[in-house]
Amino acid sequence: MRVHDPSVTLPSRTTVVQADEARTAFIKAACVPREGSHASGTLEAAAAILAAHPDIAAGDIHVAAILGDDAAVDRFVVADGAAATAKGGPYGWDALTHLCFSRYLRLDPARSSGFVRAAESLLRAGASANTGFFEPDHRPDATWESALYGAAGVAHHAGVTRVLLGHGADPNDDEVPYHAPESFDNSVVQLLAASGRLSADSLATMLLRKADWHDHSGMELLLDHGADPNYVTRWRRTALHHAILRDNVLQNIDLLLDRGGDATIAADGVTAVALAARRGRGDVLASLARRGVAIDLHGLDRLAAACAIDDAATVRSIVEREPALLDELRTRGGQVLAEFAGNGNTVGVRHLLDLGVPVDAPFTNGDPYYGVPVNSTALQVAAWRARHGTVKLLIERGAAVDVADANGRTPLALAVRAAVDSYWIGWRSPESVAALLAAGASAAGIHVPTGYADIDRLLAERG
Repeated sequence: MRVHDPSVTLPSRTTVVQADEARTAFIKAACVPREGSHASGTLEAAAAILAAHPDIAAGDIHVAAILGDDAAVDRFVVADGAAATAKGGPYGWDALTHLCFSRYLRLDPARSSGFVRAAESLLRAGASANTGFFEPDHRPDATWESALYGAAGVAHHAGVTRVLLGHGADPNDDEVPYHAPESFDNSVVQLLAASGRLSADSLATMLLRKADWHDHSGMELLLDHGADPNYVTRWRRTALHHAILRDNVLQNIDLLLDRGGDATIAADGVTAVALAARRGRGDVLASLARRGVAIDLHGLDRLAAACAIDDAATVRSIVEREPALLDELRTRGGQVLAEFAGNGNTVGVRHLLDLGVPVDAPFTNGDPYYGVPVNSTALQVAAWRARHGTVKLLIERGAAVDVADANGRTPLALAVRAAVDSYWIGWRSPESVAALLAAGASAAGIHVPTGYADIDRLLAERG
């Protein structure tokens, strides 16, 4: 029987409870949020908890894994081999899952080599490279969140990804192919593609997602490893369809065509040819024609294609032979006008306006991918997309310059944001701002971040 030495002070129950609460709070703060974007957040809260309770850093294998403390992980597995697979923490994860979903893995590169060594130690001790957790609240469907997804799709950490693949991790879940391409650093994509384990569906998904990122190098890498540009993905479209839908530059679309992309395949009932026409991609239609692809379109798509490629003779011929198309265009033209405007096809926009599409016709569907709410106008779309020539034309043709979209943003507010904080970095310019101010747009309530003197000057001149 062990007798307590009265000279030794044992921790009180309150102290133990406080330590457990601090450990729980740290794990939640230091790992990806279960209730939000896994690639969000900072280390601020976790660092504050750790500073206030430094003892938790050496308390168990789960915290050690979260911190990438390979020496501590080694000590735990040497002392008890079962620690490598033991579940713990508020989520009931094993240590390797904690490691792969640690915010420190994503945000603290100084710990990178420690994370690699800790992962290797856990796997040697019996952890499964295919561990992870089931997320019932994932949308649109519940899904398995694998450790490989944490390393490759959240942290984009090549070192831990390599270790997991080396121990047999399967990359063909719902999350890895979708999220791993979300970076212009293709180190992880290269590892996954070179593993030889990606299915045709996973390769096609990654290629499609690289079109989301407009990443020519990433698309080329995946095509080099066998991605099929004609594979119809779960979104009922091919990578070629998706590249056009996401308004990729012609270089990216030509790459897919050069690698065998077939623009005549109907995905979700629409060919890439028709999609190019609807979005005003005269450059894509011209490239297809040069390749001998038949631009075999009918009805409104045929008329849209003629407008997109600035074929005035064909436009006149179509409306003379099929006058009912004019009524259809004027009824549905808001969608076509906005998409032409968003792609900067100013000549095509002029044709549509000349055919009677109202300049302020509502873009009824909107474009949630690019943050364009329903019922926006073509001017709002062109202003947000920094299509300066199209903005000027729409103003000349009488577009309302002070109408607000569903989010309360006027064309001027959108043009200012496009000049300082848009996706289209290469197009950032105060040109549309100047045009809108010259047309009498109100500058009331417009906020300009510091450092943009040219825009401040334009607004000040407007008064």
